[in-house]
Amino acid sequence: EVHLVESGGDLVQPGGSLRLSCAASGLNFRSAHMKWLRQAPGKALEWVSGISSQVYTYYPYSLKGRFTISKDNAKTTVYLQMNNLNPEDTAVYYCAAGISVRGVDYTDRGKGTRVSVSS
Repeated sequence: EVHLVESGGDLVQPGGSLRLSCAASGLNFRSAHMKWLRQAPGKALEWVSGISSQVYTYYPYSLKGRFTISKDNAKTTVYLQMNNLNPEDTAVYYCAAGISVRGVDYTDRGKGTRVSVSS
């Protein structure tokens, strides 16, 4: 059974940074395509970033440059470094495994970690 456990969410001021972590188990992590999704209050699920099994990274144009996804195969952990956060980044952030590195589809997803950006 696949388990994805996110951590690192917090309340941060505009302009601040956070690093989210996702500890993965129950899957062939080296071969997995991983992604981060988010859901803001009252809004649809949104794709945030993806990293392929070959460690190619993908971002929507709107977030490229502020967010960085990475993975540590030895620790079976995926990270999301978020810089220059703004209130529009407030959401529950989910780690997911899937067939593709883009989009909101997934085969497994964690329970999420909450990020709030406010002064």
